[in-house]
Amino acid sequence: MGFAGAEDLDGDRIAERLAADPTDLPPAAARSVATTLLADGAFSEPYCEWMPLWYELGLLAPVRYGEWRLRRVAREVAAAAGVTASAPRFSRPRDVVVDGRPALAGVSGFRERFLAAGALLHLEWFVHAAAADGIAVPSDLVKRAREESLSYYAGDRDRLSPEVRRFQRLLFADDAWVARVDAAYGLDSRLFGLWERLLRDERRRLASD
Repeated sequence: MGFAGAEDLDGDRIAERLAADPTDLPPAAARSVATTLLADGAFSEPYCEWMPLWYELGLLAPVRYGEWRLRRVAREVAAAAGVTASAPRFSRPRDVVVDGRPALAGVSGFRERFLAAGALLHLEWFVHAAAADGIAVPSDLVKRAREESLSYYAGDRDRLSPEVRRFQRLLFADDAWVARVDAAYGLDSRLFGLWERLLRDERRRLASD
């Protein structure tokens, strides 16, 4: 998207240093890593609330354990560098009204709920992480992306504006991250495979519109 500050942190270099010694990061890198870990940890439980009840109940225990682990590592990274980091507060369905109705009133089916949650929570995740990295995301774009995306995925809007569609296409690129995690830990997870397919298909659909 060409946001100012997006090139200031060397992600590959940070990843190398993190793998070598997570307690030996410079302050800016440590803040970025700790914020990302906290955001990742806080992401899944609100996401589950957007999904069918069977999905939420099935994943609640592992999601909470994963958040505990990520918070612990984030605290260690931040403390070693003498920086502070915070987690975002992600929107839950009870917090959101879409086109004058409760957020999930116009959404049915697993895929539709998955995409509606992804469109909103990926945006909130990115805005929080970008701020910690010094990336300037225009507030008017964030507002438009939130309003349009909610109305498109959970309401009556029939298309996204070109800039918001491009933004969402990039946000839905998490399919690559899901695939890397699945491969790195040798999970061969059917659930991860489903997540990857849904994210990839939506990213490609947004690119072709």
